[in-house]
Amino acid sequence: MSDYQNLIFENQDGISVITINRPKALNALNADTMGELDRLADTLAKDPAVKVVIITGAGDKAFVAGADISYMQPLGAVEGREWAKFGQAVFNKIENLPQPVIAAVNGFALGGGCELAMACDIRIASEKAKFGQPESTLGIPPGFGGTQRLARLVGKGRAKELLFTADMIDAAEAYRIGLANKVVAPEELMDAAKAMAQKIMSRSPIGVRMCKVAINEGLDTDLETGVAYEAEVFGLCFATADQKEGMAAFLEKRKPNFTGK
Repeated sequence: MSDYQNLIFENQDGISVITINRPKALNALNADTMGELDRLADTLAKDPAVKVVIITGAGDKAFVAGADISYMQPLGAVEGREWAKFGQAVFNKIENLPQPVIAAVNGFALGGGCELAMACDIRIASEKAKFGQPESTLGIPPGFGGTQRLARLVGKGRAKELLFTADMIDAAEAYRIGLANKVVAPEELMDAAKAMAQKIMSRSPIGVRMCKVAINEGLDTDLETGVAYEAEVFGLCFATADQKEGMAAFLEKRKPNFTGK
């Protein structure tokens, strides 16, 4: 779309594919790209025609190789803090989109790229993908949520190891520790992401959305609070047509026809 200079944005049959399109810079996230992601997240959040979002990188080398170091290097303390807060706000919007978001990780997912992938609900990785948080080699910690999301995904000990050593890991290791959900051949990556998107779209839109909300809102509370929140969204679904249709279809041994209402 002409509104975006650093993103390619395509909608087809309920699936929106966002491609970070700065291949000469290995799709690094500069201020303009982050601004475009921010605006696009706002647009997607209000678009009921979009059922699933897929985020990937242009070319075959990188998903996103990090935030743009040439942009960050001259920043002072106040500017650095504001840059981190802006990046966190953008990734929070992506994490909390009403639609499921799949990262199709086609190459380097380093620094801000790993943080972007972690803000997505599901990560499907090419066998050529590489993950890492190399910020400690630059004299900084991750600033776009990496310290928090990585620890929640792979555990505190593994997160500290990856952050302290700045080691880069391959897709197989990312899968082993729970950072990647699935690993596929490079040529199968987008087909695998779209196949998962289509499977998700065959389920109740309300049921899927409430699963996402319950996890996002409840995971960082204590168990008692989390399951209480789950009970609330569970009960709300009984006021929907999707719940009536889904249970009727089960009892009648037929395929459900969900409307998202």
